[in-house]
Amino acid sequence: MPIPNAPLSRTSVPDQVFALLREAILSGRYRPGERLPPQRALAAELAVNMASIREALKRLQQLRLVEVRHGDATRVLDWRRSGGLEALVLADGFDPSFARDLFEARRLLLVEAARLAAERRSEEQARSLRELAGSFAAAGDDGAALMADWAFMAALVEAAGNLIFQLIMNSVRELYLPRADAFTALVAGRARLAPLYVRAADAVAARDADDAATAIAQLSEAQGGSVLG
Repeated sequence: MPIPNAPLSRTSVPDQVFALLREAILSGRYRPGERLPPQRALAAELAVNMASIREALKRLQQLRLVEVRHGDATRVLDWRRSGGLEALVLADGFDPSFARDLFEARRLLLVEAARLAAERRSEEQARSLRELAGSFAAAGDDGAALMADWAFMAALVEAAGNLIFQLIMNSVRELYLPRADAFTALVAGRARLAPLYVRAADAVAARDADDAATAIAQLSEAQGGSVLG
């Protein structure tokens, strides 16, 4: 399937080629198993040099969006099976179905993190969570509340002591924070949400895993409902 044939500007040409091809793959314009045009054809179509094409393909391969075989065509991989969250970090749009999946995964991860945090937290981590819960309640605007929410959830995951959870949060951070302004609904009704942060922090401090999980589940469901409608 052809890609838009307007020549690219000369600013960060490899980045532009990479972004264009990535969006074509993620949006389905190039389907799994499909061959990309030959490198020379891509270079001619986009009016760029071969070095820019090779650099873009290298980055796509690192994200496991394509398979590059020497002497053979470059084939598109099924990124839902081969890729990771990093493949979506620079995506231009934010598909509603992806937002639904993101908040569903967020709720599941945070609820289990709350259980683990109640069992594994240090005294310092318990104090930090209580302070961060207070920061959310004291936030003066939506921007400050969004950052307080992120800091609280990141601290909760860290207190859980699960390395994979932390690595997932790192990827989510790169997806979420650059788009934080699109999620102001996450902190809508702060007066209603603030007690749930406090309840979760207190439950973690008391090593009450069930109550910590319940508070975070209620908070996550309320937030997801506000964002997704």
